[in-house]
Amino acid sequence: MIKGDKFDSFFKITEKVYYGFIDLFEDKNPLHVNDFFAQSKGYKSVVMHGNILGGFLSYFIGECLPQKNIIIHSQQIKYHNPVYLNQQIILKAEIVDVFESVNVIELKFNFEDEHSNTLAKGKIQIGIIL
Repeated sequence: MIKGDKFDSFFKITEKVYYGFIDLFEDKNPLHVNDFFAQSKGYKSVVMHGNILGGFLSYFIGECLPQKNIIIHSQQIKYHNPVYLNQQIILKAEIVDVFESVNVIELKFNFEDEHSNTLAKGKIQIGIIL
């Protein structure tokens, strides 16, 4: 992996993902589980939990990158637009720095919808395990 390498991964917020997150973490905030509440706050329906995107990011790092001997050191994510059930999203990532002396790679990423609107973006630093 070298500076400038770009990667795209596609995801869909399925019912299995949504209900699996709720079952596992028991986060039943009304914004995430009550359509009436979410609509009363200006959203078109319940908003997916932001950490679902974190799960997709973890999957991307662990399963989609060509190198498997890696570990996440840190990550930062900023949310820009809501994500909804059954929405298709794309994760676009780019290696922005490689620190060979300490075996660290830094990537920036964007989650986008089908119209290229930014849903969330951030950066993630991974270490190469020797």
